[in-house]
Amino acid sequence: MGDATGDGDQRMTRATLDIETSHSALEREIERPWFRHFITILIVINAVVLGILTYRESLSPGLVRALEVFDIAVTWVFATEILLKLVVYRLQFFKSGWNWFDFVVIGVSMIPGSAAFSVLRAMRVLRVLRLLHIVPVMKRITEALMKALPGMGAIFAVLALVTYVGAVMATNMFGDTSDPDVALLFGDLPKSAYSLFQVMTMDGWRFEVVQKVIDDGNPYAWIFFIIFIFIASFAILNLFIALVVDALASEQKALLEEGLEDIEDEIEEEFEDAHAQRDEILKALNAMRAEIAELKQLVDTRQK
Repeated sequence: MGDATGDGDQRMTRATLDIETSHSALEREIERPWFRHFITILIVINAVVLGILTYRESLSPGLVRALEVFDIAVTWVFATEILLKLVVYRLQFFKSGWNWFDFVVIGVSMIPGSAAFSVLRAMRVLRVLRLLHIVPVMKRITEALMKALPGMGAIFAVLALVTYVGAVMATNMFGDTSDPDVALLFGDLPKSAYSLFQVMTMDGWRFEVVQKVIDDGNPYAWIFFIIFIFIASFAILNLFIALVVDALASEQKALLEEGLEDIEDEIEEEFEDAHAQRDEILKALNAMRAEIAELKQLVDTRQK
């Protein structure tokens, strides 16, 4: 009995996060496509329910209660899923960042809905983000973006430096003013940085920022803002797009190479099978030739 238990523990320990392999019946069941599809459908339906619940003031109390009960039931289903994975994978469960994300999000959803935890309870909508690793296409895109984060950090540092330099210059040039609107835009360093961020996003930059500075007695201020827009918006911000596109292209290339390797392996296996079949056919032909030779020899002997 002890040996059987030990074998069971060993099988559970050998469980891996690879969905292509399974070492126990429970692991095989939770890795089946139907189980993943069931969880995906629940996530989508739960997201719709959470959206409907934002209109609870205009809904009937009975409907609101039914939707809340459904939300609680779905939360327990997700918690059960996490528990099953912990039983199967044990400590290996925490080797995946996505599993950590699921664990934290579901844990937050289990917090009682008191006023002290109202903000955390509002975060239960984050369960929708589980689609990012359940749906294969979303997972590849998300992983590509995660790989691009270090490069994004470097670009963000350059952008912050350019914004800081521009904010210092703008404060010195436009901050000393009696116009309250301009003082609100460039009266100190934080205000200047915030205003330049608005200019960088090109959200109402002309009339809400630049025109006010020009009307305050700075007719050539537009030159400064145009240069800043070219550097920050057209040059640096576009680097983010280039980095993301490059990351997605690299991920697609890796996926293509993986597919080509799988095709090559299949061709090699088929070639080996064909080679083995050829050897078996040759052996059979040689055996038939030997039998024919024996028959001929037997016939010749009887004729003599």
